Amino acid sequence: MKTIRLILSTLALAMLAVPALADEQLKAVIADPDRPEAQAERDQYRNPYETLKFFGIEPNMTVVELSPGGGWYTEILAPYLKDEGKLVAAHWNLDGDVPDFYVRIRGEYEERIADTDRFGEIELISFDPPEMMELGAPGSADMVLTFRNVHSWKRAGTFHDVVRAANEVLKTGGVFGVVSHRLPEDRDQDPEVRSGYVKQSWVVAVAESEGFRLVEASEINANPADTADHPNGVWTLLPGLRVPEGEDEDKYRAIGESDRFTLKFVKR
Repeated sequence: MKTIRLILSTLALAMLAVPALADEQLKAVIADPDRPEAQAERDQYRNPYETLKFFGIEPNMTVVELSPGGGWYTEILAPYLKDEGKLVAAHWNLDGDVPDFYVRIRGEYEERIADTDRFGEIELISFDPPEMMELGAPGSADMVLTFRNVHSWKRAGTFHDVVRAANEVLKTGGVFGVVSHRLPEDRDQDPEVRSGYVKQSWVVAVAESEGFRLVEASEINANPADTADHPNGVWTLLPGLRVPEGEDEDKYRAIGESDRFTLKFVKR
């Protein structure tokens, strides 16, 4: 009996140690001096450790990152997942008439992730709803994440398609994590979303209509100093600082980055 209790106790301790090791691994990736300094400076506003822990990430997961842009989160996700898990980067489609900056940013992204020693084998695919919707085999992903992209899909009228694609690729119980710029609920939503801000309630309603359940909304990335009414929208703030000529840049720099909601959904 003592032997059985000892074995069970050892197993219990080992199970407790696994999450702790994963936590330390995530912290180490975020603190890695090889991360670009300009990106690490954004940690104070984007809270990557707290955000990814809130979503429940583990190093053995298959994770899909939607529209990774320049790769700020890829710089963290890919090294964290490379040994045990898998990262699928669903980037912009460059076929047809696309903005020049799409071509430049995706080109720089591809060049950066070519360093497989650092990033592992990222699966890079094109994602362009509603025409290009497949994010992987149905039920193949543990987590789908998107950061600061919802405004673009709302403007294009494709957010329902995006959520539907996320639902399709996720396993039952899989997590859909969303971080985006928050429009106060008492404001009118500009259909063109020229400010970059969207209402949290609208995102929740769309996700729940497409087969997700909201588990929790977090204030990890909230910024009470952001009034969400700037002359050039969210891009007036850091890191863009598109401040109109004659206005005080330091005023907007002091605000920091935008006020953001952080939502954790699970597939029903």
